[in-house]
This record gives sequence, structure tokens and C-alpha cells, in this order.
Amino acid sequence: MMRNRFWVSLPLTIIVVLYSPMVQQWLGFTMPTFPGSAFIAPLLGSIVFFYGGLPFLSMARQELATRQPGMMTLISVAIITAYIYSIGVFFFPAEEMVMDFFWELATLITIMLLGHWIELRSVGQARGALRELAKLLPDTAERLIPSGETETVSVNQLRVADRVLIRPGASIPADGIVVDGKSSVNESMITGESRPVDKLPGAVVIGGSINGSGSLRVEIQRVGQETALAGIMRLVEDAQKSQSRAQTLAQRAAFYLTLIAIAAGFLTLIGWLIFTGSLPNAIRNMVTVLVIACPHALGLAVPLVVSISTTLSARNGLLVRQRLALESAKDVNYVVFDKTGTLTKGEQGVVTFAAEGINPDDALSIAAGIEADSEHIIAKAIREFAQSRQVAPAPTQAFESLAGRGVRAVVRGDTYFIGGPRLLEQQGLSVPAALSQARDTAEQSGQSVIYLTSSKKVLALFAIADVIREESYQAIRQLHDLGLKVAMITGDSEAVARAVARELGVDSYYAQVLPEHKASKVKELQQAGYQVAMVGDGVNDAPALVTANVGIAVGAGTDVAIESAGIILVRSNPLDIVKIIRLSRATYRKMIQNLIWATGYNVVAIPLAMGILAPFGITLDPAIGAVFMSLSTVIVSLNAQLLRNLDLKQAGA
Repeated sequence: MMRNRFWVSLPLTIIVVLYSPMVQQWLGFTMPTFPGSAFIAPLLGSIVFFYGGLPFLSMARQELATRQPGMMTLISVAIITAYIYSIGVFFFPAEEMVMDFFWELATLITIMLLGHWIELRSVGQARGALRELAKLLPDTAERLIPSGETETVSVNQLRVADRVLIRPGASIPADGIVVDGKSSVNESMITGESRPVDKLPGAVVIGGSINGSGSLRVEIQRVGQETALAGIMRLVEDAQKSQSRAQTLAQRAAFYLTLIAIAAGFLTLIGWLIFTGSLPNAIRNMVTVLVIACPHALGLAVPLVVSISTTLSARNGLLVRQRLALESAKDVNYVVFDKTGTLTKGEQGVVTFAAEGINPDDALSIAAGIEADSEHIIAKAIREFAQSRQVAPAPTQAFESLAGRGVRAVVRGDTYFIGGPRLLEQQGLSVPAALSQARDTAEQSGQSVIYLTSSKKVLALFAIADVIREESYQAIRQLHDLGLKVAMITGDSEAVARAVARELGVDSYYAQVLPEHKASKVKELQQAGYQVAMVGDGVNDAPALVTANVGIAVGAGTDVAIESAGIILVRSNPLDIVKIIRLSRATYRKMIQNLIWATGYNVVAIPLAMGILAPFGITLDPAIGAVFMSLSTVIVSLNAQLLRNLDLKQAGA
């Protein structure tokens, strides 16, 4: 609507401006005259006033009905005053009333339409992110039926436990688990991860992501409003509805500016009447004050930045539930990470492997073969470690579980054992000197030590622990580069916490912390004067997330943790904490720049328009005021748009 009215008003305004005697005098040209040409300005100016100005008049009436006069009220006062005065000058000319404001009136309305079009388009682009997310889901899916064939059904017909076939290049219709097949999936439009993610049986897939070159059979786990995509859409929508502290401040400033401007306009009218006795001059300067004081730039200063930053964050896998949380992130100087599932993967993995008297790859192949069919977390850790080293499991025979001690199997005619210290006690074996240092280091770090043995000696050692995410190292380093301190909090033992903290280089750590005490640790840091961001993923992190100045939940976390946080990381990547800090700081800079420009302009322009320098022969013409006001609006809008160019991976502190 604003766009359509702008394009209608623009050519009419150009004609009115060209036929303005003042503009012709300034630029030194003369427009053709013809019978009735004198009516061009009032006729076209009236069309612009009633057609282009109607939205502002309607919104001003709503503001007054709620007793909240704002910029629409001030715009309406300015254009009504200018229009009535100009009509009076045209139809009832007097000796002192020789100038109308039609061109200023038309220009003001057209520029206002342009400014609101820019604002609403930016907001629309933010909402467009929701529409683009919705488009990620296909309309239909190929559901597998008992006969092994497929049937094409609407995505709305899918139910939990249905199995669907995902062909190469197709969109995944809902969240699920891969039950068969191998492929890589492009999840960038949802998680922000640029590289395709490999998917094997057991892997989770997200509805809306794009399958690669392989075929997948997926069992549906979540449909409709329960899917990750639907959750993302709700979060983006909630963020657009929520308001930040700066946004509320800007609205309040616009409210007071409206009152100040109206009061300044009234004082200007009275003052010029008293000192000059000229009603036309008094009205002329009053209209100038009202035109210049229009708080449109101030009204745009923050909403545009907030809308753009919300969209930018969503595109980078940072879902802002509360805008106040993103705004507060700029002040954070201490980041507290929950260890398990946040800095670490939350799953057991081999962190140390050593062999003695046997080829390491042979030892690893034997161990992976023995553990090939076990579902135990340690067996899984050994298998995945062998796979990462591209070592194939050896064929085994006569597998047997040894209650409380480990397992036994025959490989290539020899018997091998895998187990912990109790296995060595039962066999009467001791750890050779070559492996004892690795054992001691692992035990001091609170890691589980598993041995591969023959019936005669210990062959290899595996240290099992919760695996640290590769991204955690970079995240801690980059947070330190930004000037932030980092703490780790965990319910694990002192030894485990100390080892992980030392490995990552965090500033402090808290070990053996009960779930109900995590929030108190956050409070301790706050009482010490720190602004704290808490990053967690579990139910037991929820109180700490709420207590912190900024609560950040990883997307793989529980629903309770996510509901307790102001910001959610879709990818569960600690590096995204750095993005949050950088985005918050960049957003704040843009807000401050816009607010300074919008308010600073009025601080200078309003007194000048009132005639404070008139005794020195310096006055501000309404036409110049309209140009300056329009310029401030355009500058604020363009400055906000520059935020779209921010690269969160490269942005400075």
C-alpha cells in the first residue's frame, strides 16, 4: 500500500515542485504557462494530501484514540497545517500571504511514503524468512507401504513411525531417523552449516533439508508443528514480536519528541506574532518547525536494525527468542558453558590409544572386531575410533561376555580379551612400562581405561572419555580474543573437569556441581560484577539459563532448556557463541549511530527552525527543512541496511 501510494504521489510531486515559483527561482528556469496552470499546485497537491497522506492521518487518529501521540500525530499536524495554510493563501490571497507550501507538503508526504515503504519492506523481508522456511518443505512425500513399494501422499498425511523414501536431490518432508541408505544432506538453509552432512543409518535428518546424491529411507519422528523447521519458524516469529530495550527507548523518545515539537511549534507561532506581528511569517515558521521535527527518522532508527539483525541471526543458525537477549549479549564479559553436550559431544570416545608389542593397527582391528556386535557405549567408542582411523574390524569367533570383567573372542586362532582393571586382576597381568604413563595420565584425568590383552600380556590401552568438540577449542580462543572470560561447569568429578578445562584453556571451572546449584554459580559471577551468558543443553541447565543475563541453549538440547533460553543455537556449535557476541555488538553500533543521527538532527534543526538565529539574519526555510528531514530518514534507512553486509565469521569485535 505504501509502495503504490508512493509511486502515484511521486510524479505528482515532481510536477508540483517544478511549478513552484521558489524552485524555479532557485534553479533559474521557467515552466510553460497555460490557462489553468496556476491550479496545478493546489490540484495535484490536494491529490497528494488526500491520497498519499491518508495512511498517516488514519494512523494519527489511532494514536490519539489510545492517548499515545507519536510520529503519525506529528506528521498529520504538519501536513494538515501546511495544507490549510496553502489553500488559504491560494484562494484568499492577502498582501502578506504571498507564499504557499504545496511543494513542501507534497515532498513531505512522498518522502514519508518512501520511508515507510523502506521500513515495511525490511520488516517484510524478515517475515519473508518465515515464508522461505515454509517453502523448504515439499508438498508431497513418497511413503513406503508394506509391499515395499511407495505411494505419493501429501506431507500433511505423514504420521509418526511412517517410513518415506528420499530420492537424490529431494527435500526431506519431516524430521526423522535414517533406517537405510547412505547420502550427504544439505542443511545450510536450516542450521547455517555450509558443508553437506553425511547421513548413515541412525543419523537424524531435519525436515526441509536437501538430500544429496544417495537414496535414504527415513522413519518419521516428528510432523507438523513438532518439527524443527516449525520450531524455527515460531522462534523467528516470536523474535519479531518481541521488543528490545533500545526499541522501547526509541518509541518513548518519539513520543516525547512529538510533544516537544508541538509545543515548539506553538511557541514559534506565538513568538513570531509577538515580535513581528506578521501572521503569515508566524505560520510559516511554525510549519517549518513541525516539518523539521517529524520523528520519522527516529521511528525508523531501531525497528529497521532489529528486523534486519533478527533475519541475519536466523540465517546463521542463531534463533533469537527474545530480542532483549541479543541486545544484552554485547555487554557479556563472562561465558559459562555446561560441559557435557555443549563443549563436549556428550558421548564416549577414545581420547588416547597406545599399543605395545603389536602393530597398533592390528591391535585396533582386533579390538574393533571383538566389539563389532556389542551395543555398549565403550564398544561403540572403539568401533568409531577404528572407523576414523580407517581400520577394518577383524573377523572373530567364539565371542563370550565375561560378567563384570569384559569380553573374550577368538581372532585368527588366538584368544583375546577386552576389559578394565578387574580383567587384569583376574588374569594376573600387569601393565607394561611402555603403557603405564598413558594409563596414569588417563586415570588422573578421570578417564576410563580399557585394555586389550592376550592370555599372556597386555597389548593395548584405550582411554575412554566424553569427546571434546573440535569447535570448542576455536570458540574458547576467539572468545578470549574478544576480551571475554570463559568458565566451564559440570557435574563430573574434579579430575575430569580439571583435565577438560586444562585442555580447552578456560579461565575457571566448577566440578561436581549438582543441577540445582548451577544457577547459584551463575549468581556468584554476577555478584562479582560480571555480565554472564550461560550456555547449556539439559533440563538441569534451565534454572541457570534463566538466571544468567543471557541464556543460550544448544538446539540439540531438551525442550525445557530451549524454552528457558533467550537464544538458541540450531547447530549446537560453541563457535556460534562468538557469532552472537559479534552480531550483538554490530547491532548495537547501528542502533546508536541511527539514534544519534535522528535525535542530533532534531536538536540542531528545531531551534534553528524556531528562529533562534533570526536576529542574526539566519532562518530556515520550510523547503530546506523538508529536504533535511527527508535526508535524515533516508540516511537512517540506508545505514540500517548496511547491517545486511555483516559477515559474522569475519566481523571484528
